[in-house]
Amino acid sequence: MNPREFKINIPDERIEDLARRLRATRWPAAMDGGNWDDGASLTFMRRLVDHWSNRFDWRAQEARLNRLSHCMGTVDGQELHFIHQPGHGPSPMPLVLTHGWPGSFTEMERVIPLLADPGAHGGDPADAFHVVVPSLPGFGFSAAPASPGTSAFKIAEWWLKLMKGLGYERFAAQGGDIGAGVSTWLARRFPDQVIGVHINYIPGSYRPPLGAGQPPVTAQEQAYLETVAAWSSAEGAYAAEQATKPQTLAYAMTDSPVGLAAWIVEKFRAWSDCDGDIERVFTMDELLTDVSIYWFGQMLDASFRIYKENRLRPLAFEASERVATPLGVAVFPRELPTPPRSWVERVFNVQSWTTMPRGGHFAALEQPHLLVEDVRAFFRPLRR
Repeated sequence: MNPREFKINIPDERIEDLARRLRATRWPAAMDGGNWDDGASLTFMRRLVDHWSNRFDWRAQEARLNRLSHCMGTVDGQELHFIHQPGHGPSPMPLVLTHGWPGSFTEMERVIPLLADPGAHGGDPADAFHVVVPSLPGFGFSAAPASPGTSAFKIAEWWLKLMKGLGYERFAAQGGDIGAGVSTWLARRFPDQVIGVHINYIPGSYRPPLGAGQPPVTAQEQAYLETVAAWSSAEGAYAAEQATKPQTLAYAMTDSPVGLAAWIVEKFRAWSDCDGDIERVFTMDELLTDVSIYWFGQMLDASFRIYKENRLRPLAFEASERVATPLGVAVFPRELPTPPRSWVERVFNVQSWTTMPRGGHFAALEQPHLLVEDVRAFFRPLRR
């Protein structure tokens, strides 16, 4: 794989182009500028763009992010960006952390040092991990896939080769959102190489076997299915578009930074434990750093298209199939609809199921210490 050092360095002309586009924004009207019921609030978006234009310093964010150990490598012809932070402890466990949409590798910025060097952060050095944080293909600084078929199924294979290329023959996995899908595919496809998997989201494409020979759907499971249907009807338009016509969406988002910001920021508000006040959980700079990475990456068609790929290759199981790899689940209260434990145990070997006191979909950003402690606790017995 020949990993090589990488530093983020966005050309000045692309930063200047962004500034010009922000100045030239054509704003829509709104019946109620402060309301989020119809989508991103006009009042908030005007404040966000004012901050982006007049106070946000990309070079400062770039310098901070460059303190992480960035690398580039090639797996099966696919150029991948990743962070590789060796652990400090008596026997660190290799761990691949995978982000989702609309996140990026920056989601993991707070948890990387806690996982890699617990002794320096009030923890036990015996809980140390060698931490690897790849950017999904077409996200951040990983190249866009060159051909169709790059679903979580395929990415799991690339992660296996990435980890082996770094010298890790056996390793652990953790993820949320799309990262949970990649992690569970790792558990399913490569049980001999994957020590265990910890997730803070149940993949939306997960389909356990049902019907003849299977346990009947419980009342709790049926209530979950009804909740999912209601949520999809009220909140799922973004996923339907990205999973069916991602290219059409990409034209608008590639051309308008404000349109892209509205598309992303609305999800950070809706899916986080913020009680409607997005700035209670995320700073303007945190939001804009994530949005800027999508903007500068110029691969929005690919970052949307992964929804279509995952729809075409869902995490569906045959009647007799079971996954033996140990699974740990952290359930945050403001996560998207989450099934009961019994639904996941129809297929997976669930060894840990933790109900968290607070936090939402972006667990590594919202509650890094809660997430890290649960990851440490889950993998502790698997180190033996």
